[in-house]
Amino acid sequence: MPVKNRRQRRRRRHRQLVAHSRLVDRENPLEVMTEAEVFQRFRFRPASVLYIVNLLVPFLQRQTLRSCALTPLLQVLCTLRFLATGGFYSFVADTFSSISPSSVCRAVKSVCQGLCQLSRRFIQMPTGNQADEVKGRFHSIAGFPNVLGCVDGTFIKIQAPSENESDFVNRKGYHSLNVQMICDAEFKILNCAAKWPGSVHDSRIFRDSHISVAFENGRYKGFLLGDSGYPCKPYLMTPFPAPSTPSEAKYNKCHAKTRVIIEQTFGILKKRFSCLHSGLRTTPQKACDITLSCAVLHNIGIDRNDILDVDDGYINQGDINLNIRDQWDGKNVRNYICQSFFT
Repeated sequence: MPVKNRRQRRRRRHRQLVAHSRLVDRENPLEVMTEAEVFQRFRFRPASVLYIVNLLVPFLQRQTLRSCALTPLLQVLCTLRFLATGGFYSFVADTFSSISPSSVCRAVKSVCQGLCQLSRRFIQMPTGNQADEVKGRFHSIAGFPNVLGCVDGTFIKIQAPSENESDFVNRKGYHSLNVQMICDAEFKILNCAAKWPGSVHDSRIFRDSHISVAFENGRYKGFLLGDSGYPCKPYLMTPFPAPSTPSEAKYNKCHAKTRVIIEQTFGILKKRFSCLHSGLRTTPQKACDITLSCAVLHNIGIDRNDILDVDDGYINQGDINLNIRDQWDGKNVRNYICQSFFT
């Protein structure tokens, strides 16, 4: 046998042994860490991690082990570690054995794309009896009637993009996305619009969103609460800009006490997924996918009681019939609520 062929066979055999050793070295962190350690590093407990893996298997499963393909479990763990820390891919790779930063990058991309495809399953506006329960929980906070959700925008810092760079500079002077979210009284995200540059105003995002069209068409029955940056609509209640009566002051106080839920939701989301707080060193499109993925994971955590203990001991006030004519504008609706419920 020629010397050249023998060398090629030895090199091929060596590569196979190296690949096998890498597969063996990739131990399952869920088996060697305690539940508290897993939650601290990946922001989910082992049972929830496995639940997420089962959801994403159709998107992550490789046909072969060619080039030492990562298992769905390791892809999910790499992504959760990245979202929890916001660190460089090399930092995330050091958490595991024999995983390269490029593999972490591909894993994050695949997992986030899979979560985005599942977003409609976990992020949706309540209807029917579920909507009545949401209104009851909101009413128990400060007595504000018929509230279906709280809406606001938050900045997600990103690196300066190569195209349309000035569009992403927000009013605070740094590059970001402006992400609009709607939440319920349990901090669960009901709607997420993660596609707008940081320079776009909150009111513009809401006006051009499909959720605004749905409320305009009467698909959802109830109010959204927004700050003074939003226009006052029959379905979108904002505070009085200059309250002149005790009832208007009381309205503003109850409005603020209820609407603060959306600010707390942003705080919980960014504390759990530090990448949204520290900033994303990615393109705007990938940053949008990561943000939406974090929203999906946030809701999964709430559904599985993996974030906070939810108190179900609330009083369901049900839907309140306001008997308001459809042609009334937002300010008339606001005045009616103020006079009827906060006098």
